[in-house]
Amino acid sequence: METVTLSLFRFSAIPARLWAFAQMGFARRGLRRTPDLIQWKLCGSGTGEGFTPVPNTAVYAILATWPSEEIARARVAEAPVWRRWRAHAAEDWTIFLAATSVRGAWAGEQPFHAVAEPVDGPLAALTRATVKPKVALKFWGRTPDISKVIGMDEHVAFKIGIGEVPWLQQVTFSIWPDTESMARFARHDGPHARAIKAVREGKWFKEELYARFRILGDCGSWGGASPLKPLERSAA
Repeated sequence: METVTLSLFRFSAIPARLWAFAQMGFARRGLRRTPDLIQWKLCGSGTGEGFTPVPNTAVYAILATWPSEEIARARVAEAPVWRRWRAHAAEDWTIFLAATSVRGAWAGEQPFHAVAEPVDGPLAALTRATVKPKVALKFWGRTPDISKVIGMDEHVAFKIGIGEVPWLQQVTFSIWPDTESMARFARHDGPHARAIKAVREGKWFKEELYARFRILGDCGSWGGASPLKPLERSAA
């Protein structure tokens, strides 16, 4: 079953951060040589909750697609790119996912395929958008309020904003205990809903992608623990 991995790496010291920034270019050759790797994206992140226009020089991500969970786990553990990044990072975490729904495109293509049935329990959501340059200032003017609201939501287990091209190509990734919790956040008449309305009415995005995933598992830690731990406690 096609498996998607999101690997996050946190770099502490300045030399490690400079090394990670350079890898946005240098790691591409190694990724192209990685066996079984179907598709991949290298991303930076934003400060705070990640949903800001200010780059976070400490956090970088590799989003990848593999033929199966078994292969994904083996490659994340052993492939040279992932091993090098872990060696330089102060902390890393990888989540393993199977898409349950995919709508839209990423650079003109569909990077994931819906291979799993939706579940009632925990799920992950990913959105990716290319912001039109002429409305970038308007778009980023909305994000501080959205970041504050999602950060205060008691139901969201994890959230981060990453991106390929600063200010123009943005990815949001979040984990929720169930579909209803995520839907309530989306429906609530607050900064997020108003921003979505503005995006739709103003046609701010050149391209959009929306995907949901079943969570298969994880490895590593983020902030000293697995972000999936709260979901385990709520299910107990």
